[in-house]
Amino acid sequence: MSYITITPEKAALSARAGDTPLGTTQNALRLQEGSYPPVLYVPRADIDMGLLVKSSRTTTCPHKGVATYYSVQTSAGLLENAVWSYEDPFEQVAAVKGYLAFYPDKVSLT
Repeated sequence: MSYITITPEKAALSARAGDTPLGTTQNALRLQEGSYPPVLYVPRADIDMGLLVKSSRTTTCPHKGVATYYSVQTSAGLLENAVWSYEDPFEQVAAVKGYLAFYPDKVSLT
């Protein structure tokens, strides 16, 4: 088994930041990295990108590549760096290109 596995998420999901709906999808991916909790990645096409503001923050993962971050504009204000994306991921995780992941304390996926 490889360190990272990516599988389709079976459930339909709705993304919401507080009272602000961000979108729904039936095409999410579940990324499992080692012993970390799984992370759900949602296609950008299923999220209202007009609510996201690209941040200057980036981080680097030795297994996935460089992550870029987005803040979410909500009715209550801006949620800083609530979303991340691997815009040019390493080949092993190329499936998540064009997808977004969300910090669960800022955006709920139900």
